[in-house]
Amino acid sequence: MIIPYDSLEPDLLERMLEEIVTRDGTDYGAAEKPTSEKINAAINGLKQGRSVLLWDDQTESASLVSKEYAQKLGF
Repeated sequence: MIIPYDSLEPDLLERMLEEIVTRDGTDYGAAEKPTSEKINAAINGLKQGRSVLLWDDQTESASLVSKEYAQKLGF
C-alpha cells in the first residue's frame, strides 16, 4: 500500500524517513552523508513524485522506493 506522504504529520514523516535512511544496508556512496541531508533528499523525492512510501503488512514497516519500482510491484 502506498502511504500518501502529505497525509502524515511533518514530525511523523521525518521520524519515519529517519528510520528508513538509517537502516542497516542503506548505502549512500563512498562518503557518508548526515542523516538530516538524507531525510531532506527523501522529502524532495517524495514532493517531486520520484519516490513513494510503501507499507508492507508482512514486515509491518515502511520503505522508500522509486515511483517506477512501485509501479512494477503493481502499486
